[in-house]
Order: sequence, then C-alpha cells, then structure tokens
Amino acid sequence: MKIHEYQAKEIFRARGVPVPDGFACLSLAQAEEAVGKIRGGVWVVKAQIHAGGRGKGGGVKVAKSAEEARQRAREIFGMRLITPQTGAEGREVKRLLIEEGADIADELYLAMLPDRARQMPVLMASAEGGMDIEEVAAKQPEKIHKLWLQPEALPTDAEAEELAAKIGVPEGSRAAAAELMQNLARVFHETDASLVEVNPLVVCGGGEVVALDAKMNFDDNALFRRPEIAALRDADEEDPAEAEAAQHDLSYISLGGDIGCMVNGAGLAMATMDIIKLCGGEPANFLDVGGGASKEKVSAAFQLMLANPGIRAVLINIFGGIMRCDVIAEGVVAAAKEMSITVPLVVRLEGTNVEEGKRILAESGMAIIAATTMQDAAEKAVKAARG
Repeated sequence: MKIHEYQAKEIFRARGVPVPDGFACLSLAQAEEAVGKIRGGVWVVKAQIHAGGRGKGGGVKVAKSAEEARQRAREIFGMRLITPQTGAEGREVKRLLIEEGADIADELYLAMLPDRARQMPVLMASAEGGMDIEEVAAKQPEKIHKLWLQPEALPTDAEAEELAAKIGVPEGSRAAAAELMQNLARVFHETDASLVEVNPLVVCGGGEVVALDAKMNFDDNALFRRPEIAALRDADEEDPAEAEAAQHDLSYISLGGDIGCMVNGAGLAMATMDIIKLCGGEPANFLDVGGGASKEKVSAAFQLMLANPGIRAVLINIFGGIMRCDVIAEGVVAAAKEMSITVPLVVRLEGTNVEEGKRILAESGMAIIAATTMQDAAEKAVKAARG
C-alpha cells in the first residue's frame, strides 16, 4: 500500500524526522488558506499523487510570492499529471501539499527497505540526491552506500555518522544526520513499511538536515495490525479493479495485454504470464485467487477479470493442492451464468478433484477449450486471442 507525501511526512514528524512545515489541501480554498500560513518568502506547491517524477511532469513548483503560490496551486490542482511512473494516461491531481521552501546547500538520498537476498533491513544512502536512484544504481553503483541492520535494530551513532560521512554530509551536520537516520529506521520498523525513501535529503545553509521529500510503501500483509496506516489509503489513487479485488481478498494487478489470466498461487500466476509471453501473447492481468478460495470468491474473480473490455481470451490455469478443481469449476460456471461471455475460454485443471472439475465444466454447456499442459494452454490462449 502507498500513501501520499504529506501523510508520510506526518509519520516522519511524529517520530522525530525533520520535515518542512506544510499543509495538505483537498481543495483550492484550502490551498488559498495554506499559502497565507507559510512564512519565509518561498513557497513550494506539490501535487500529491502516488507516483514519482512529479517535478518532471510539472507537478512541483516553487513560488517567490503568495500570489504566485496561489497561481501555481490553481495550475496544478485538477491537472492530469503525467510522469514516468503514471503511464500516458496520467493521474488527476486531487490533493496538494503547500510547504515552506528550504535553503538547500546539498541534496542527498536516503532510504530503508528489506534486502531480500540477505533477509535483513538495509539503510541505503547516496550523495546523488534528486536523481533517479535506479539510474545511479545502473551507472554509478559505487555511489550507493549500504548499512545492513538486524530486524528491529537501529543504527548506532558511529554507524550512522560513518554513513553520513560517506555521502558527504559536512562534519558539523553529521550528528544531526545520524539522528535522522536512526529515527528513519524507527519509522520503518514501527509502521511495517516495505519502503521508506527520502529523495532528496537536504543539508541546509545553516547546517540543518531535513527530509525534503518523503515516500512510504507498506506491507499489505501487516495492515491488520496497523489500522492507523490502513486508514491512510486513498482509493482515488488505486486502479478501480485492483481496489475491488482487495475487497474480495484477491491479488489482482492490471496489465496491458489481451489474455485474461486466473490462477491459484502467485508463483504459478507468474509462470503462467511468462509462458504466455513465451508463446507470443500478452497477459492482461495478474490474478491469484489463492489456495483456499470459495466458489463465491472464484466467481467474483472471474467477473472482475472479464470486466476488462480489452480481453480477447481467458486462460484459467489451476493446480489443485489446497484449492480443489471442482470449486474452481463451480465458480466459473456460476460467473458464466451471470455474465455474457463473448471471448474464448481456455481451461487447464490439474490436482485435487480434477475429474469432478472437468465434469462440471463439460456439463455446463459452455464452449471451453480444454488444455493439458501449461504450454498447451498458453498456445491455445494465444491462438484464440488472435482470432
């Protein structure tokens, strides 16, 4: 789950990570009011969407007067902001952050996330603040410095100050930078975050170290014990189909292809998409119904998938271990009776109660293309999608 920058900064502020003073605005009227509350002569107007690269798309503007700040707010609020992460369709800006400007002497990068290879949290820092970290990692990996920590542990003063020195924090500011790093690690641990990123982390002219930006992602599997984090979800920023899938406890991600996929198990779902690509097709979605889905859940998944008007064929690939093939078949038939299915349906069933599942599908009266192996299923789905 993602949250907005202003929400992340509230979490930062509550745990001692310095951030600029600012105000979240859900309307232009609130933005007008917020501009009047900022002191210091420089305003920053920032679009709030769940995507990076906002500045490149015109979603972050600096103003030198209150009237200019209000004008920038009018320009950004309601615009369709296109960034490298939104795709060509962009996102409508429905929220703004108006905050004070900063006297920036240097821009740095700081983040904390799980290192899945080492199975440890890692604190990453770089002198290349304000840059796309992926580009830095690809072209100048030596400029990214890492500090691995034990789960729930904070960096020591010495470890944090050494990391600050490596990224060029002036000696007089290293104690402040170290404290910020420790508090950022506390943010990571105490919120079950999967990513905490500050880009840029700035050293100000007076030596202060401030998180000028804030990005946080969270582990969905931990939201049940973090209701205060779950309450920050902004449904307007989520794909409607993905939001609906979450209500049915389904794992669904929209993609750009034309072959709908319904699979049980994330690994099998990934393999199914891979083999579709290998056979020359394009998957329309990732859809994992899980290992213990009910008939009703399968039916909801099927309807969700078929709501995509771009689908030209559907591939159902089920390996029945915990999930029974007859339950999948019953769910598909139930959904078919509620919807007018106009695209070819390829089904591959293996595992528990497979014969019963095949019988249910065969007696349903539906035009089903049966498949035996994954390769066979993918080839038939690609052929069917091409008409």
